[in-house]
Amino acid sequence: MQVQKVDDITPKEFHNEFYMTGTPVVFKNASKVWKANGTFTPDWFRQNYGERTVEVKGKKYTMREVMDMVENSTEKDPAPYPIIYNIPETLPELTPMLQPLNLNYACPNWLESKWFKKGNWGGVTELFIGGPGGRFPYVHLDYYHLSAWINQLYGEKRFTVYPRGQEEFLYPKADDPWRSDINIFEPDYEKFPKYKNATPIHFTVGAGETLFIPFGTWHSAYSLTPTISVAFDQLNRKNYPEFMKDVWMFKKREGTLRAIKQYSYAWFAGQTCKLGDALGAKRS
Repeated sequence: MQVQKVDDITPKEFHNEFYMTGTPVVFKNASKVWKANGTFTPDWFRQNYGERTVEVKGKKYTMREVMDMVENSTEKDPAPYPIIYNIPETLPELTPMLQPLNLNYACPNWLESKWFKKGNWGGVTELFIGGPGGRFPYVHLDYYHLSAWINQLYGEKRFTVYPRGQEEFLYPKADDPWRSDINIFEPDYEKFPKYKNATPIHFTVGAGETLFIPFGTWHSAYSLTPTISVAFDQLNRKNYPEFMKDVWMFKKREGTLRAIKQYSYAWFAGQTCKLGDALGAKRS
């Protein structure tokens, strides 16, 4: 299995060849529809949002400090990773530069509906910033079985994905089966001997490219340079059954009554979105 890079593919071709088959793919220029493409750079953020703050591992940094950190980051002494901004909450001014959010490919996306914008379902549009040597701390599945769209707008990242069916080689955590215990960058084969049978697939995503990671795909990332990316999630009829299982599992931790309420709401929202799809509803 290799992760393809595609150019000038139609939404229908993407849907049939990659979305329905659950196959990761890199778009060479899907984000060209965004004003953010070609605009987001460290200097641009310093100039426009230099004093905007974010908390990283319990410490607050300004955007200017963040950009200085990632540009001075090295593999031996990496900046904290990932540095994440919830765009709607902390940088809402960026939203008009990310339209259409779905890139005309992530359709339908129920997370764009008013029904799923209520509540914490994991579907947040986020700005990820990192420096050389920054790596996601664990291999994981996205919570709620959401499909992920990662838009690399500045710099390069190396991603790692695993073909489906390799869960037993990845040692999911007993109390959090969406995360692996393995440090894939320095694997301990004595502690995790089955990992020798895993077949990680490595590839690079550069500025202007978009990575689609279908739900149920184990993955991780490593920053090769200073990087700026925007990520959002997708939910629709295809991953809705697994989404509902996760809703129950997550909310059950907060109590049975809470789980029943949230599950019932998610069920109603899902039926509403199914009806909207049938009627050709447009979401924004």
